[in-house]
Amino acid sequence: MNLIENNKVYGIHHIAIRAKDFEKTVRFYIEVLDFNIRHIWSLPEFNLKQAAMLKSRDGSSFIEIFDNDADIAAEGRRPLAGEEPVQGSLLHFSVLVDNAELAYSRALSAGASPCVPPMTLFLGDPPLAVRNALVYSPNGEVIEFMESNNL
Repeated sequence: MNLIENNKVYGIHHIAIRAKDFEKTVRFYIEVLDFNIRHIWSLPEFNLKQAAMLKSRDGSSFIEIFDNDADIAAEGRRPLAGEEPVQGSLLHFSVLVDNAELAYSRALSAGASPCVPPMTLFLGDPPLAVRNALVYSPNGEVIEFMESNNL
């Protein structure tokens, strides 16, 4: 029995984020990245007071946000007080946008910090032109804005 043939993987469903400030983080993803709230819950058995599942505009992907005190499975360790985020194996996540420069500017005006300004990269041979930009969200995660015409 081939498990891959009998249990198809269709894509990535969601990413999960631990929010230093739950309300501010949810607001950022709604106001800046055009996600909307799909569901809100709590799970006392995991010390989870607030959680939200946010749905993308096209409905095919989600971002799950947990409050800072939740005891949820995660890679690495939590940063110590005043310490920058501890780097784990997840480097960034990418969202498709029409205009990387506009998304970058919008994120910065909403409290994100610059990471990589809008640029065009040429990848591989033959070269594939990729237009993108990256920010650190107000919560600290790295978000890449990838122009949809690159695919």
